[in-house]
Amino acid sequence: MRTYRYILLLFWVGQPYPTFSSPLSKRTSGFPAKRRALELSANGKNELSRSKRSWMWNQFFLLEEYTGSDYQYVGKLHSDQDRGDGSLKYILSGDGAGDLFIINENTGDIQATKRLDREEKPVYILRAQAVNRRTGRPVEPESEFIIKIHDINDNEPIFTKDVYTATVPEMADVGTFVVQVTATDADDPTYGNSAKVVYSILQGQPYFSVESETGIIKTALLNMDRENREQYQVVIQAKDMGGQMGGLSGTTTVNITLTDVNDNPPRFPQSTYQFKTPESSPPGTPIGRIKASDADVGENAEIEYSITDGEGQDMFDVITDQETQEGIITVKKLLDFEKKKVYTLKVEASNPHVEPRFLYLGPFKDSATVRIVVDDVDEPPVFSKLAYILQIREDAQINTTIGSVSAQDPDAARNPVKYSVDRHTDMDRIFNIDSGNGSIFTSKLLDRETLLWHNITVIATEINNPKQSSRVPLYIKVLDVNDNAPEFAEFYETFVCERAKADQLIQTLHAVDKDDPYSGHQFSFSLAPEAASGSNFTVQDNKDNTAGILTRKNGYNRHEMSTYLLPVVISDNDYPVQSSTGTVTVRVCACDHHGNMQSCHAEALIHPTGLSTGALVAILLCIVILLVTVVLFAALRRQRKKEPLIISKEDIRDNIVSYNDEGGGEEDTQAFDIGTLRNPEAMEDSKSRRDIVPEALFLPRRTPTARDNTDVRDFINQRLKENDTDPTAPPYDSLATYAYEGTGSVADSLSSLESVTTDGDQDYDYLSDWGPRFKKLADMYGGMDSDKDS
Repeated sequence: MRTYRYILLLFWVGQPYPTFSSPLSKRTSGFPAKRRALELSANGKNELSRSKRSWMWNQFFLLEEYTGSDYQYVGKLHSDQDRGDGSLKYILSGDGAGDLFIINENTGDIQATKRLDREEKPVYILRAQAVNRRTGRPVEPESEFIIKIHDINDNEPIFTKDVYTATVPEMADVGTFVVQVTATDADDPTYGNSAKVVYSILQGQPYFSVESETGIIKTALLNMDRENREQYQVVIQAKDMGGQMGGLSGTTTVNITLTDVNDNPPRFPQSTYQFKTPESSPPGTPIGRIKASDADVGENAEIEYSITDGEGQDMFDVITDQETQEGIITVKKLLDFEKKKVYTLKVEASNPHVEPRFLYLGPFKDSATVRIVVDDVDEPPVFSKLAYILQIREDAQINTTIGSVSAQDPDAARNPVKYSVDRHTDMDRIFNIDSGNGSIFTSKLLDRETLLWHNITVIATEINNPKQSSRVPLYIKVLDVNDNAPEFAEFYETFVCERAKADQLIQTLHAVDKDDPYSGHQFSFSLAPEAASGSNFTVQDNKDNTAGILTRKNGYNRHEMSTYLLPVVISDNDYPVQSSTGTVTVRVCACDHHGNMQSCHAEALIHPTGLSTGALVAILLCIVILLVTVVLFAALRRQRKKEPLIISKEDIRDNIVSYNDEGGGEEDTQAFDIGTLRNPEAMEDSKSRRDIVPEALFLPRRTPTARDNTDVRDFINQRLKENDTDPTAPPYDSLATYAYEGTGSVADSLSSLESVTTDGDQDYDYLSDWGPRFKKLADMYGGMDSDKDS
């Protein structure tokens, strides 16, 4: 019975089921081991076990969201040292002690003062202690215990998103994954079923389904066609308590879009198309557009067009407009109404991106017939050739026919055509054309050496419709005729030494010819018949279109004959033969032993020992420059004597005024009139320059007078500015001197020089009235008076 009196404590809570308790691992120490305590075991049975601890705290359980009006009872603390006489005092500390949890210090009863929310804080750790009320000393060591909040189902499931967006291909198989939704419950997942969520579909059947445990949404209907319906809105519910009655729930919306697959072939809305085009349409001209419709979108609706059959396959082409997915029929070659008026084509439209699993539906292409009618157009005349090349000899006479051109109207009417020459291409009117038959003939003489090719344009115009005309280029080549004689390639002037030997080569001759014979040039050279006999030189034909001039005797005398003129005949071998005579000048000169020319009788001035022409010109140029320099210098000196710069001593252009003595002080005004500086208000209104005659009459400029208290620097700056802008001012190199000292001070002059001129003694007592600055002067002059008196 004594053992039962030392029961530590029994815990319970004010709930309809008993409170569970479990021993803590923390053990107290420092107290006598003879004391014993009993505790409830963790298995909840009434088996008593002996413990060596003096006292022990257990774990409390408390339901959240208590709604009673009284405080919620938590449990009771009791120590085996408590005799029931009120000598012990129970103290509670830790999480929420004194606020959320209060204890009766006499009985150890613990109560919760507020509603607790497990989602805010699921566990509270507190510390309990029993102390002697009188001494305040603890009779038990402080120990921790836990108050754990039991969860109730007070939170509904919440989805991670309010609205989900998902896509799934159309025609997908049943059970195809779409999207997974997730909901969370804030309740305790380890206690009961408050946080056990089950998913269900509220809206979206029979198209979709949801797995109850995972929230995975899948397709539930076969062959959902995007072309019939593209958007679906599915509502999913998440319910806790395992979906049982009374559980809380939340919902979310899932917007599901069916994406397109190529399950529809292109189809022409009509089987036959007809277009018209004029025969004058150039290649690349669009004729018309055709379009096959495709219920798919994006790349699944892309269409390629092609011409697969028809009699106009080589005359027309079809291209695809990538933006509108239309087929554009274009002209591939030039059309001719007179040859063919109607073309029939078979055009096919197909999808370039095909879905293999839908090939069982049939070929993903379609075809249509296109009929193209060619309209007749009044076309201009057409020449038989794209260009004409004609030839004519340069010696052809006027009105010689060169050739002809031919053009005719391609239309069925076969309108007559007339011809003309575009005079912009034949400004000199060298050629003409017969307007009826197109014959080309000359109207002026030709010269191949002047112009080899003539490029003109011939115009063919319908007589009944002058607006219809066409042009063709005509190239006329002028053929060469031997009508030019050969001549020297250059002017030949050579020399021969006085000591030359016979048969010595002194010059090689070359010739040119404006003509251009087919077999090439073949020139022959010879002396003119009149000079062949008795000539001192011979001409040797080298048979390669060159010739050499050779001496015919030994030695020449320049004093007897200084110059020889050799007429040389040059002939070509073409038909008719053309020849000309050229003259070669040969001078006789003195030469050194190497054959180098030294002097000739006709050009003695260019002897190496004399002066050359260039040297003489340079000498004459130097003499002329010296003469011009002397003349200019004399003219300047004469000008200076006639117009001296300094007219008088008072001329204002003096740059420097020299004084040979110390001057006469302020009364000396011979050099400058400084009265103006002393009294600026007395300046003259206008004063013209005396050294030059003014070229223009300037109005007198009145200078504003300076105030009595004008600073010297401001005064001088003002005068400088006036001189810079005054056209009647002295030259820029003149020196303007200003000696203005201001208007003076209120005190009279203290100069000792001026004091000498006074008749009597001066009284300096007034200096003491001028202030402390003049105190020193007052003492000095005042002292002098006292000394003088003594």
